[in-house]
Amino acid sequence: MAMSTRCHAPLAACVFLVCAVSMAVYTAFPLSMSPCTNSLSRALLAISGLDPYITSCADHDDASAARLSDGGGSDNIIGGPIVTNLLTCGNATLPPHALPPFYCCPPMTTAEPINFTFPDPSEPLRVRRPAHAVGAEYMAKYERVIALMKALPHSDPRSFYQVANIHCAYCTTSYRQANPKLGVQIHFSWLFFTFHRAHLYFFERIAAKLLGEPEFALPFWSWDVPEGMRMPVEFANSSSVLYDPIRNPSHAPPKLVDLDFLGPEKNFTDEQQIQHNLRVMYKQMIGNAALPSLFHGQPYRAGQNDMPGAGTVELAPHNTVHTWTGDITLPNVENMGDYYSAGRDPIFYPHHNNIDRLWQAWRDAGVARGYRGHVDFTDPDWLDSSFLFYNEDARLVRITVRDVLDTEKLRYTHAGVGMPWLDAKPPTTPNVNTKKGSLKSVRFPVSLDAAVSAEVRRPRVLRSRHEKMAQEEVLVVEGVETNGNELVKFDVFVNAMEHEKVEAGGRELAGTFVSMKQPSMDHRTGKRKPMKTSMRVALNELLEDLGADGDESVTVTLVPRRGNVRIGGLRIVYMTE
Repeated sequence: MAMSTRCHAPLAACVFLVCAVSMAVYTAFPLSMSPCTNSLSRALLAISGLDPYITSCADHDDASAARLSDGGGSDNIIGGPIVTNLLTCGNATLPPHALPPFYCCPPMTTAEPINFTFPDPSEPLRVRRPAHAVGAEYMAKYERVIALMKALPHSDPRSFYQVANIHCAYCTTSYRQANPKLGVQIHFSWLFFTFHRAHLYFFERIAAKLLGEPEFALPFWSWDVPEGMRMPVEFANSSSVLYDPIRNPSHAPPKLVDLDFLGPEKNFTDEQQIQHNLRVMYKQMIGNAALPSLFHGQPYRAGQNDMPGAGTVELAPHNTVHTWTGDITLPNVENMGDYYSAGRDPIFYPHHNNIDRLWQAWRDAGVARGYRGHVDFTDPDWLDSSFLFYNEDARLVRITVRDVLDTEKLRYTHAGVGMPWLDAKPPTTPNVNTKKGSLKSVRFPVSLDAAVSAEVRRPRVLRSRHEKMAQEEVLVVEGVETNGNELVKFDVFVNAMEHEKVEAGGRELAGTFVSMKQPSMDHRTGKRKPMKTSMRVALNELLEDLGADGDESVTVTLVPRRGNVRIGGLRIVYMTE
């Protein structure tokens, strides 16, 4: 036996060295040198002693057979669900001056991902409650969760380091489609709500297992209701693991959140800020969210370029709360103010928990008020899109969009706050110049260096109530293009050329575009490329409120607030979903 040990010791050392070198190469060149491109055998992996989720030694032919986004990699095929695979995850596209760590892909595993299964229906229903009301003892549990996750080795997929990286990987085109020229980005599309719900689901179950409390539920930051519009005080305690020094110090409690933030600070009283926030919520949850694609975002299919267009809530208050929380003095407004780093701040999860709650609130508002369009998509390309997460047992799981539609099946619910913004419709502004005679001709595309007003003809006027119920009139701001390396915000006014007269959040302010930094790269040339997307504004209710339902055209005024942006054009369409 002693001789056998002496004979195998050098082999084990060599294998370990080979695996170590392989891992170093994989980290540096993840796309070109996947650990499965020339896979080691499972026996050699066992000798190496490496954790099973560090390096994949699965047979390369089997691994590459996993379904990817376009099913074949053709440049010309568009259609089918977005599907990711660990083997297509590589270097992130990060903004200049990014803070380490720079590599966002999850640990590899020797096992193929298992398909998601719902928790046992007999499990206790986890009740997610608002952070401002849940109490210090419960918030101490969340603090304990973060401490336990941070205490895990970085190689553990349940560690805080790796859970934060999940968001980075899916938000920086680290994942590629089957056509490697195309990245996967879950923002600015119909995948926004579903990905984040899945992310929180696995985060919560990991937390519950680490705590040893199966009923633990993640608290949410209820910034859309007056009593929750301040950062929860636990996150401002510099001696707590919930504290992140990379935040805007001037926005610590008792400062009220600004759901329309991105630019100079508003000189509002607390009462004015609350009123303004509620108006923002009405516009984004009701006025502009009449259809699934207006609320969730535009369809994003395999073989298609990313970022086709964000839904209302993603633009604001999602993006605005991210930037309000992040350190505005840093080039990229880390941590919360940039996609790649946002998950590193413990407040990210309560923030997105409220976003998740708003998805159900949008549905509930539809039922309560009879809004027929407040329903989810039924498109199989949406339902069958999927994401990869590690669960509480460190097993890799593939979860589809259809798996996350019913929170009761996921065994959680939200409770403890209402929807005070339901009746917070902004008022119209009297004596705002709506004359079109002074309009100068605008030739698109145009750089938005200053306010631009253009007349947009309506294909149909004086539509019947039945027609309005069947179709939403929608203003499309197309060809929105930025360099991706700066924060961008512009406002869209309707029939208000004298937009300066419109008070903050006034009815004529039809929509607001807000983009965090989103650098993009052309993977054929390796060069940076512009970010391109679109924006949509619902008009049915707005034109009635402005008394313009019989007009043959509307005046659209685009007002830049921050960053450089180019607009490709304006048009009005009629949508039904």
